Amino acid sequence: MEPVSKTAYYCAGVRARDAERPAPIVGDKYAKLFLGDDGRAVFERFRHFDRPNASNIARHRIVDDLLRARLLEDNARPVVLLGAGFDSRAFRLTGGRWLELDAAPVISRKDQLLPATRCPNPLERVAVDFSPASLREALTAVRGSGTVTVVIEGVLMYLPPPKVDQLLEVLRKALPRHEIICDLMTERFLTRYSADVHKVLAELGARFEGIEARPLARFLEAGYTVQSRTSIPLRAAELRAMEVSPFILRWFLPSLRDGYAVHALSRGG
Repeated sequence: MEPVSKTAYYCAGVRARDAERPAPIVGDKYAKLFLGDDGRAVFERFRHFDRPNASNIARHRIVDDLLRARLLEDNARPVVLLGAGFDSRAFRLTGGRWLELDAAPVISRKDQLLPATRCPNPLERVAVDFSPASLREALTAVRGSGTVTVVIEGVLMYLPPPKVDQLLEVLRKALPRHEIICDLMTERFLTRYSADVHKVLAELGARFEGIEARPLARFLEAGYTVQSRTSIPLRAAELRAMEVSPFILRWFLPSLRDGYAVHALSRGG
């Protein structure tokens, strides 16, 4: 069996460190369960990346808040975590019917350390190989359930554009009514602000292959409309995860403010 993705350990490490702070931004008390010695060793390579780590935890908080708003309106809303990693939202948020999709090593580790049977909300985990056939079969679990929220967090930047197109086609066919909550990064942002952390990720075998000048255009061409857009660096500054003034960032650093954001995109229904 292939090992767990290094990026899953990195993100869990960011959240585990956040949870230890007096005033956590996310407060994911489950994150440390998944690390182990291997995970802690991976995170040590990223510990000094203050701004990327701040963006990582702010990104997770933004998605948390978007999901809380949806679950407040519809307590039984289906939520698909595509490339779930060591996400624990099904345990931390109130409501929802959850479907976690990821590679077999991640699903196996999660089942061992935090069984789905302990979840306070309905939760199903499915191991997928991310081929179109594998995803289509897994998504039958929520087909016909009204509008489905699909979270794709920290995933799209690793997928080459043709793979993103293929993924969107699978979602359109499998889930006629759905929305996507995802993070999109521009080429300019990567070059100016994320080159150092990307170098380490690439050394660990996780190279960014899906970075484009206008990543949102691909979704608009596929028929999605923008419900909301939240700047990740600006939110990090507002949450005091990043040592930069929100005022300065908002009005004087547009390439930092606008280059990396969480989008909520709807299609159908």
